[in-house]
Amino acid sequence: MAASEESTDKPMPLLDHLVELRRRLIWSIATFVIAFGICYHFSGEIYRFLAAPLAEIMRQKNEQPHLIYTALYEAFFTYLRVAVFGAIFLSFPMIAIQAWIFIAPGLYRDEKRAFAPFLVATPVLFLLGAALAYYLVFPMAWKFFLSFQQTGGASDMGIQLQARVSEYLDLVTKMILAFGTCFELPVVLTLLVRVGLVQTAQLRRVRRYAYVGAFAVSAVIAPPDAITMLSLAIPLVILYEISILAARLVEPRRVDEDDDESDDDPSHPHDGTTTTDGAS
Repeated sequence: MAASEESTDKPMPLLDHLVELRRRLIWSIATFVIAFGICYHFSGEIYRFLAAPLAEIMRQKNEQPHLIYTALYEAFFTYLRVAVFGAIFLSFPMIAIQAWIFIAPGLYRDEKRAFAPFLVATPVLFLLGAALAYYLVFPMAWKFFLSFQQTGGASDMGIQLQARVSEYLDLVTKMILAFGTCFELPVVLTLLVRVGLVQTAQLRRVRRYAYVGAFAVSAVIAPPDAITMLSLAIPLVILYEISILAARLVEPRRVDEDDDESDDDPSHPHDGTTTTDGAS
């Protein structure tokens, strides 16, 4: 085996692997617990940040921004869920680092260099997807949904939004996680091409089906309105094309076996000379 492909770490017995796994799990859990405590302390501020797009639309309509809860424990458990949601974001880098420390000793140098860019791209793309949902999709979607309100009069019945804190949190976290996860498409496809499970030619052949799948996934994940669905489907289509371009850069080159055999066969000269019978 080539020196560049050799692993720099010595083999470990199974018990040592379990001990190492336990150590990495302790670090990850401890980080999550600390992040949860911090996020729970600021859970009110985090929730107001998540509700800011809705509050801004309400102010534009000259309404007092507010959310309601109908059960005594609803607000408390909502804050707990906000703390868990925030802790996942804060602790993810440490958890990813611990996972890499545990997996890296079993990889060769070339494999480590190949996987390192994916570790960097994963959180960046997730944040880009979450930012797209928060800063672009939320304002458009909330404005669309609030447009169905009607002001009541003496003889007309009004229609007014009374959003619950738990239902709003469910919708917001679902969309943020959905957009962030969908933005991992280039990482997944490029990694599959890098390890040889898929080829870029195959990705190009199934392009039309991928487009249909992007709209189908958007219809399932996003709220049932055209604006939000297109806001997710169009980026998915663009990300698919970016995935093909990125995959071409990391796709292993296929070596022609016939050329290799001709190079190794001494009966095939390479310097342009010919062999003659009876040469001494």
